[in-house]
Amino acid sequence: MAQVLPLPKYHRIYLVLREQLGEGRFVDGLPGELALMAQFGVARVTIRRALEQLAAEGLISREPGRGTRPLDPASSNTPATSGRRAQLTGLLENLVSMGLKTSVKVLEVRGISASESVASALQVAIGSEVQKAVRVRSTREGAFSHITTYVPQSLASSFGRRELSRKPILLLLEESGVKVGRAYQTISARLADAAVAQHLDVSVGTALLAVRRLIHDENDRPVQWLHGLYRPDRYEYQMELSRVGSIDAKVWVSKDLSARFT
Repeated sequence: MAQVLPLPKYHRIYLVLREQLGEGRFVDGLPGELALMAQFGVARVTIRRALEQLAAEGLISREPGRGTRPLDPASSNTPATSGRRAQLTGLLENLVSMGLKTSVKVLEVRGISASESVASALQVAIGSEVQKAVRVRSTREGAFSHITTYVPQSLASSFGRRELSRKPILLLLEESGVKVGRAYQTISARLADAAVAQHLDVSVGTALLAVRRLIHDENDRPVQWLHGLYRPDRYEYQMELSRVGSIDAKVWVSKDLSARFT
């Protein structure tokens, strides 16, 4: 069997930065070389090789005296309406159950002005106040998810750090009078950056499951936008599929959705 060689350090950093650029993380410009050296724990030559690769792909512009700025606008933040529609009897009930069976550490809860991507997802005006919450959820084996949620401040005014440390956010929304109706979600993969790697106890550049979930109430109003990163060795997503349609046009559709952690 052929040996699989590890990715060079500069390439792993390039992959992490490319994902962050796609998420619109560097609207005001990328950190300087010294800051990136400290973040990734590598030498300047490694950072420069990663930045050179990003520049060669036309993703960043590097100009002396002006710093490094992104050239490719974020396009992956807007939730795709073509994503899979989750059934309440499966995914959302499972999420609440999972929240009740695990422990959570609240890293951050604060009101922020909605960026363009957050405003688009929640269908509010750019600059509107929303609650941003960052949490790490764990089992006895350790941390398995790093979750960032955005909720319109009008719906989040009744709960904060204390409540989020005790109950799943869906229960808190329901207690606030929200009747959850449906959810759209996409599942992909991304690499752990330095901050997430530390909280999930993995190496920088480790592949993680990435979940984007937009939840609506019964009136089809967006009430929560979630960005979740999960350790694949501690979290498993299960889907049961059924075939429907005529004999010449059968397709697979979701019958049930669930998530399982180890």
